[in-house]
Amino acid sequence: MQSENVPFVLSGRIAVKHDGVRSSSGVRWMHHAEADEILLLAPLGQTVARIRSDIKGAVLDMPFKHYEAQDVDELTQQVLGWRLPLSGLRYWVLALPAPKSVFDIEHDANGQVILLSQDGWVIRYTRYAAQTPDSLPLRLALQRDGLEIQLLIDEWEI
Repeated sequence: MQSENVPFVLSGRIAVKHDGVRSSSGVRWMHHAEADEILLLAPLGQTVARIRSDIKGAVLDMPFKHYEAQDVDELTQQVLGWRLPLSGLRYWVLALPAPKSVFDIEHDANGQVILLSQDGWVIRYTRYAAQTPDSLPLRLALQRDGLEIQLLIDEWEI
């Protein structure tokens, strides 16, 4: 099982559907024990937004715009109109429940997580890197209150 304290870098694509509006971009997420940096990328690879988060707060930078908030959930709500649940997502991408919160979890015959429900979110795992129980997810979909976030991971660095 992966430890949530292990730094990781993932690269892939994120698609968001909120109130009938769809958007998508490339994503590169660098996670460290105390800090995260998420780059949202245009089709040709240029950075369209950079989200940085640590114990001091969260910052979102876009060309000619700078936003600050207490955490990423609040920041993305303020700027994008929907919440990116980063505090849980750093565990969920590893197919782990976040600590200190009630959850429901379902596994398939291989022992891999196929469904995780926590903090009002339902996370479905539809593809893994391999068939082993400790394999990393490559495709997951998060749903809550009319918001759907799909994450397709092309590359993991752990």
